[in-house]
Amino acid sequence: MLRAVTKDLLTMRPRPLPPMSWPRGLRWLPHVMVLLSAVALSLTGADLAAKILAIAHAAMLVVALRWPVQAWWLSLGFLLGITLGHPPTADNELWAWLVHAGALFLLTLRIRPVPAVVATGVSMLVATGCLAGSWRLVLGTVAFFGVALLLGSLARMRRESRDQLAAEMAATAHERAERTVLEERTRIARELHDVVAHHMSVISVKAEAAPYRVQDPPPELVAEFAAIRASAIDGLAELRRLVGVLRSGAEPATAPQPSLDQLETLAENVRAAGLPVVTRIDGTPLPVPAGVELSAYRIVQEALSNALRHAPGAETTVDISYQETLLRLRISNGPAAAPTSSSPGTGHGLIGMRERTAMLGGDLAAGPTPEGGYEVSALLPLPPSTKDITA
Repeated sequence: MLRAVTKDLLTMRPRPLPPMSWPRGLRWLPHVMVLLSAVALSLTGADLAAKILAIAHAAMLVVALRWPVQAWWLSLGFLLGITLGHPPTADNELWAWLVHAGALFLLTLRIRPVPAVVATGVSMLVATGCLAGSWRLVLGTVAFFGVALLLGSLARMRRESRDQLAAEMAATAHERAERTVLEERTRIARELHDVVAHHMSVISVKAEAAPYRVQDPPPELVAEFAAIRASAIDGLAELRRLVGVLRSGAEPATAPQPSLDQLETLAENVRAAGLPVVTRIDGTPLPVPAGVELSAYRIVQEALSNALRHAPGAETTVDISYQETLLRLRISNGPAAAPTSSSPGTGHGLIGMRERTAMLGGDLAAGPTPEGGYEVSALLPLPPSTKDITA
């Protein structure tokens, strides 16, 4: 406790006024009080020295905006010096203690509770010593200091609670985003399992049948194909075990994975939901790897779902362009033609599209259009052997 008190009250380090919830104009209140002090003293019969001391003392409120500890100590010094060397008149005596209460308030905004109570106690002791014999004035100054401590502590606790809540909300949003990414990756892994398992099964079957396609195959060749088949079967078993962990607690998918051949069916379903969709295909459709085709279908599906949710009734186009080494997707919609739903969605749409594109080494861009709509554009690279892929 003693260490906390000395650390907070015996420091030369500046403590700028932190952001508060009050109006920003209140930051100019200390400057206004200094100006009022000068105006009020000019109307009294105080001598020049008293006026200078009072204005310099009030200036401690401005100093306290950045150096509250130093301003509080200097304010105490001014009070002792004024009382012992140049006692104030009855017109401005209470004003000096009110200024010190303001410095105490600005101090308690920046330091911990125990040092704040100690500082208030020191101020009260100084007031009692300086004002001995005028107990009415002592009680008034003590009340000022108590109110300053209370208001400063409440404002500090409110600010700390607000900062803590903001930090917790940021951490929660970060955790939610990470969880969404993990869930989306798990969903992608589940979908790709069927694609990879199909290829592994084909390898196993072809490796088993290959020796029978050749008359009198060499024993070495038969053994090599048997080893290939055994490796494929082992890999398939490990893959099923891995995806079994991902599917723990979830119903396994039994339907075949969708492909771009079902794009028109998807468009018909979206049209039935109230979104006019036009599909266009540029270039000659080529057989593409199953993983690329599945990702392309899911990207189009997610983009149409987002358009249906956020821009109901908007004119929407789906452009698919087959190139030698790229599969280009462009899904764009115009402004909403009907009231939008208040549902914020699950947050998986764009995250899922980005994850699928990144998995394939492609690029995805999404954002609003100048016309007030939205556009999603994806470039999915195709392997050089795309032309030779067979069904």
